Amino acid sequence: MPVRTKADYLREPIEHLDLASFDAVPLVEAMEHMAFQARNLARAAKIYEQMLRDRECTVILTLAGSLFSAGLKRIVYDMIRYNMVDVIVSTGAIIVDQDFFEALGFRHYKGSPMVDDDELRELHIDRIYDTYIDEDELRICDFTIARIADALEPRPYSSREFIYEMGRYLEAQGGPAAEDSVVYAAYRHGVPIFVPAFSDCSAGFGLVYHQTQRPGRHVTIDSVADFRELTQIKIAARDTGLFMIGGGVPKNFAQDVVVAADILGAEAPMHKYAVQITVADERDGGLSGSTLREASSWGKVANIYEQMVYAEATLAMPLVVNYAWRKEAWRERPRRRWQDWLAAQEISSGA
Repeated sequence: MPVRTKADYLREPIEHLDLASFDAVPLVEAMEHMAFQARNLARAAKIYEQMLRDRECTVILTLAGSLFSAGLKRIVYDMIRYNMVDVIVSTGAIIVDQDFFEALGFRHYKGSPMVDDDELRELHIDRIYDTYIDEDELRICDFTIARIADALEPRPYSSREFIYEMGRYLEAQGGPAAEDSVVYAAYRHGVPIFVPAFSDCSAGFGLVYHQTQRPGRHVTIDSVADFRELTQIKIAARDTGLFMIGGGVPKNFAQDVVVAADILGAEAPMHKYAVQITVADERDGGLSGSTLREASSWGKVANIYEQMVYAEATLAMPLVVNYAWRKEAWRERPRRRWQDWLAAQEISSGA
């Protein structure tokens, strides 16, 4: 039997970093005169600032890894609020298991990797390195996704459409329990969120339950529709910048739309700007560590304004975002509301 109780483990919540609580500008500007990843980070911050100052540029943020459970949720929330991002491509865990989960009123907790994982399992506590999450609360998240699907017309949906419905659900409940919900902020500000591997998270469990209860008449997720919709945005926007945290499917998905546009016979230039923060290595040929210059060989990313930063996201991302925010590069940007644009395309096509 467990020696400790669940309450013993779930005591100290993770607190999300507030963009306004610090000023990274002096540090980043000093790093510019250093070497190694310090100089790379300073250049990345300036490229991100340049993306925001370019009034024709649509900024696409890609997210991979357990970022929101680690305390970066409010950084992305503020990026939406201050018009520093126009499109988000993410893993499902970040959007559903971490953001939507907290929007329902639950929390992530400080933990330790030096713990008895068998004991955690018996207590229904899941571990993400040094962070804990209550599995019983996560099941509530799973079934909430099923309930949202139950209320929708049975048909295929892009993940972007379904995540919009998650935002609508939160609004119908009187708003999210956590004020800094990325899903809800994106819903309110017209920022589309794409999760190409949508079933690889709590959404998958919820949708499996939904489909099992409604055989032959249920919601499905169309990942090709995701690809088509993001490609439509790329074609319409033309000038785009990538700000990529981690790698994996979100990184490749966002880069590939340039090739997809070309296959469709549309003129869509390579991504004009690109920054990636990662700890992955390129030498094994893995996607997460593949360089932006490598992506240029595929015709995806121009190699003039690009920068790799080999650093852990919780250390590097706040510095880059805070630098651009403090420089107020976002103030004169038009808010693009690509979510509304896509919805209008659906109406005009009779979808």
